[in-house]
Amino acid sequence: MNQKTVKSPIPQAGMGWSAIGDEEIAAVTALLKEPRKMFRFRSGEMSECDRLEQDICEKTGAMHSLFVASGTGAISCCLSGFEIGPGDEVIVPGYTFIATAAAVIEVGAVPVIAEIDNSLGMDPLDLEKKITPYTKAVIVVHMVGVPARLKAIRAICKKHNIILIEDCCQAIGAKYKGKFCGLESDAFAWSTNFYKVITCGEGGVFATNNTKAFQRGIYQADNGLNIMAHERSVDNNIQPFSRSGIRGNELAAAVLRVQLGKLDSLLGHTCALKKRFLSQLNTPKNYSLQHVDDPEGDCGFSVNIIANENVDSLLRMAEDEGLPLVKVYTENDRHIYANWTPIMNKQGATPVGYPWKDPAYKGNVEYAHNMCPNTLDILSRTARLLLNIKMTDTNIDEFAAALNKIDG
Repeated sequence: MNQKTVKSPIPQAGMGWSAIGDEEIAAVTALLKEPRKMFRFRSGEMSECDRLEQDICEKTGAMHSLFVASGTGAISCCLSGFEIGPGDEVIVPGYTFIATAAAVIEVGAVPVIAEIDNSLGMDPLDLEKKITPYTKAVIVVHMVGVPARLKAIRAICKKHNIILIEDCCQAIGAKYKGKFCGLESDAFAWSTNFYKVITCGEGGVFATNNTKAFQRGIYQADNGLNIMAHERSVDNNIQPFSRSGIRGNELAAAVLRVQLGKLDSLLGHTCALKKRFLSQLNTPKNYSLQHVDDPEGDCGFSVNIIANENVDSLLRMAEDEGLPLVKVYTENDRHIYANWTPIMNKQGATPVGYPWKDPAYKGNVEYAHNMCPNTLDILSRTARLLLNIKMTDTNIDEFAAALNKIDG
């Protein structure tokens, strides 16, 4: 009986949560020792949230950032910032967590679902087909740390005068042509929940270079907010009523400030691992690798393998060799549009059919489980290798040898 190719122990770790240590504990402890500092707004001094937002702007180059309670909330701030709401359509990819589409519904707009291609991100060709007179925005999503086809998508949005929002919730630190993803679009969102690149348990970030959009986004996050507490410039004509109460909290911000300081080292390690893995692969015979538009901007913690035919045989052989591949298309996975049951059935929070039956909406979007056949086909043939910050060069060398053997 053949021995497995992968013989070394495989570290069971992730990204940000695996890096939590004494620094994060000290940051939280310092706040707990002075309970009055647990509230974001304090007279005469910057809060941890304020400092975090400043750190994010300095890190990414964004003019404005706001720490909120979740990535979903951050996307809703992006949308509200550009006055997207009832009567509008927003195009989202068929491969993203349901939260991306849910944020669209949260602001009263209607999600339109577009195909993905072999980048596992939005297909620019299908995107353009989905544009209607009611299209107000596009949300491009960078799944599992890999930037989507931004050059083409940005060109389409510019051509049609459409707002472009980048959902970077799974790709904090990803770059495109040397700049942080989102920086050259209208707005971007991060998620900092437990499973993300950096984490504070729960949280999100809304960022933009548009000052008026930022002010609207602030009100979306907290309708009782004294905007002057942020020391932001204020336009008194921009005071919409918020639909949410999603401001970030001091304990989470303190943790995230420490995590942000670790971002470069985390991604430096995973990027080096991925480059090492790819450099050892033979020319594929029975699979292709995910298209990566800008390999230098990739976060480096996922390798996506698209089988030419049935992925199940690839997964069985991988298991025999000890190669930890996982199947991407699984039943009930809310990252796949066909499993967005409330959206597929147009079920809002109430029986009135909001936002699809809102009188302001004049379009006619229909959903079906097979509406994006290319998306379902690609995902059904995709297996994923997840890399983490505890893995070593030995792990990577064995992984590459195993995949070469399987494909040989």
